[in-house]
Amino acid sequence: MSEAQSATGTPSIASELTAFQRNILTILAEEARYGLAIKRELEEYYGTEVNHGRLYPNLDDLVELDLVDKSELDKRTNQYELTEEGVDVLFEQYAWEFERLTTDEDHAERLDAQLE
Repeated sequence: MSEAQSATGTPSIASELTAFQRNILTILAEEARYGLAIKRELEEYYGTEVNHGRLYPNLDDLVELDLVDKSELDKRTNQYELTEEGVDVLFEQYAWEFERLTTDEDHAERLDAQLE
């Protein structure tokens, strides 16, 4: 299979997401967060400022795809939470990546060590 695919063999939405969007999903896999907390995590990862004009449209796209739920914490702050579909998309993407990475025994051992 050349793209991330679901168990039925049909292409998954994971293959359509950008790396930035997958990173947002990965951050939300740990716990629900508000926008600025997501922004800080991304800035730590990328080592550079993440523009609001990049973050919030991507969050809106993920909400529209039902990968993330958006709720209001107060009149100015929204909270974002990964949905079960979002979890499924991450697992599909990682399965696709790990399948290719672990074709070498040394790589498989390194991955096993990381997962322990």
